[in-house]
Amino acid sequence: MISCLAYYRKFMKKEANTKEHFKSRVYHYAEKIGVEVKTLAMRPMKNKWASCSTSGNMNFNVQLLSANTQVGDYVIVHELLHFKAPNHSKLWKSLMRAYLGDYERLEQQLKTLV
Repeated sequence: MISCLAYYRKFMKKEANTKEHFKSRVYHYAEKIGVEVKTLAMRPMKNKWASCSTSGNMNFNVQLLSANTQVGDYVIVHELLHFKAPNHSKLWKSLMRAYLGDYERLEQQLKTLV
């Protein structure tokens, strides 16, 4: 028999990885960073975790739903900051650190998912 705590953990893990929850995190960080997302989609992607366009369109790899929330947040913030700094400059790295702290650790975790 499954304990209440085990059931709750299983439920929360499943809930945290829904498309709706992921998209709500995108909008949360977009507001926090001060950028506007015009369209947001999740789809299978073979070679990348996400993409964004200068017009505010964002696409995220549906495989991120199976990643832990912190790694998903890393990809979200990574892409949103490209609206502020288009490359991985010192400014971009400073902003990543400001929003996520030790983002390099999350970047390494993401690489293990490949």
